[in-house]
Amino acid sequence: MTIIKKLKKPKATSVFNTYWKFAAERQAIFFRKIDNQNKNLTKDFILKKHRFTNAYRASDRVSQYLIKKVIYKGNKNLKEVFFRILLFKTFNKIETWTHLNNELGEISFKEYSFKKYCQLLNGARKNNGSMYSGAYIMASGKSFFGYDKKHQNHLKLLELMMKDNLPEKISRQKSMQNMFELFKNYPTIGNFLAYQYTIDINYSELTSFSEMDFVEPGPGAMDGIKKCFYDLGDYTESDVIRYVTDIQEKEFDRLELNFQDLWGRKLHLIDCQNLFCEVDKYARVAHPKAVGYSNRRRIKRLYEPNHSIINYWYPPKWKINQLIKLNNKNHE
Repeated sequence: MTIIKKLKKPKATSVFNTYWKFAAERQAIFFRKIDNQNKNLTKDFILKKHRFTNAYRASDRVSQYLIKKVIYKGNKNLKEVFFRILLFKTFNKIETWTHLNNELGEISFKEYSFKKYCQLLNGARKNNGSMYSGAYIMASGKSFFGYDKKHQNHLKLLELMMKDNLPEKISRQKSMQNMFELFKNYPTIGNFLAYQYTIDINYSELTSFSEMDFVEPGPGAMDGIKKCFYDLGDYTESDVIRYVTDIQEKEFDRLELNFQDLWGRKLHLIDCQNLFCEVDKYARVAHPKAVGYSNRRRIKRLYEPNHSIINYWYPPKWKINQLIKLNNKNHE
């Protein structure tokens, strides 16, 4: 881990302390849920009322489903794994995937049919109201592919990637940033989506990059950074995320916060990037005078308890799954 050395460091606002307090409390909630303390998750009224993602991206329900049920379940062929990941992440909704899987028996690029998938996705929309997650907006792609329905254009985008042998190209890349740049070559894919796809692919065995290799701040993260720092000094937003990731232990110590990491895994760049996005939302209530680029003032999504149990399991290359098993035994 290399600490950035630049002449002028970022100058923090009071929201920066909130960033670390939020991270510690959100992670504490994560472990309280595992310990079945669902009635006493937190005393923080903002976290009680509103929905926030986990401190670690891979711990979120959708990411857990992606890792366990999409990436590491099914044909291990490079093309098949890539196809499953991109198909799932295009819609980013568990209900859409389960509908397709139930109807097809097995989701496979070898058996892929544009007509069949379009019909099934129409069924998913009728059953679930929407085939897409509301986590982020997907550009329609109509101007490039010409179809009236967004999902048709997105299927054609995935077909284009497969035709271009993108899975093989990705497997040969020397850096995470190179993979990010490959995704950006495709229509409708900008910086935010390219980075999300890069992280998702890297959960698989197609690549083996460290999540400390590269970061690309999304719009929400940039809002959070603006609220946390009134002057970035000589740093870009990407530099700030790396700087914050590097100093995490010092900051938790400074604020006397007991941060329980992910079974020995510290926060990585993607996690700190996401935390800036989440603290942007949190600050709309906690620090209403703090202003980001988007000038959003409300937190839209309310917290709705989901009591279905998640048996947490992470990419095997992280080497923490055995530690989870040991932790569970200690709680029996």
